[in-house]
Formats: sequence, C-alpha cells, structure tokens
Amino acid sequence: MTVDPGYLAHLYDVVMERRNAAPDQSYVAALFAKGKSRIAQKVGEEAVETAIAAVSESREALISESADLLFHMLILWADAGIRPEDVLQALQQREGTSGLAEKRNRSSDS
Repeated sequence: MTVDPGYLAHLYDVVMERRNAAPDQSYVAALFAKGKSRIAQKVGEEAVETAIAAVSESREALISESADLLFHMLILWADAGIRPEDVLQALQQREGTSGLAEKRNRSSDS
C-alpha cells in the first residue's frame, strides 16, 4: 500500500469540516462540543493506551493505538488553531540539534 505523505493534512481538513457538524451525527463534532478539556483528556487516554500497547501488545495494536492518538492530536490541534504543518515546522527546526541540547534550551526558557 502506498501512503500519501499529505494524508495527515487531508485528515486535518476532514476534522475541520466535521467540527461544525451535528454532534449527534459526528464523533468529531461531539468531541468539539464537549470542549478543550475533554479533547485533551482523550489525547491523554490515547497516549496511555499507545504506551501500554508499546510494551505489552502486538505491533498491530501499537499501530492502531498510534493512529487513534494522532487522530485525537489532530482534533486538539484544530481546537487550538494549530495546523499539522505548524508542528512539522517545529520538528524540522529542531533537526540537527541534539535532543539533549534542545531539552536544556526548553528548560532554561521556563
């Protein structure tokens, strides 16, 4: 199966389209209707499920939970007005920087 590198942006656009749908007709709209706290809670739940799958389940379970986590991250980003390319740009700007140095820089900014 060939994977479209622009699929994450496409899926984000789908999330944006569905955010204004009727909450009883769309999971995305229902989650938006519950607000940022509930969206963030779902991201946390999916992150925990992803971590558990990583250490105790199959490769397929980790892939499935990772997909759920990314999907809910897209919803959280949309709620915050963040596009996938904003996050990708932040990652790209860090390329070539030691992860340890980047973490130290973040700690000194606090």
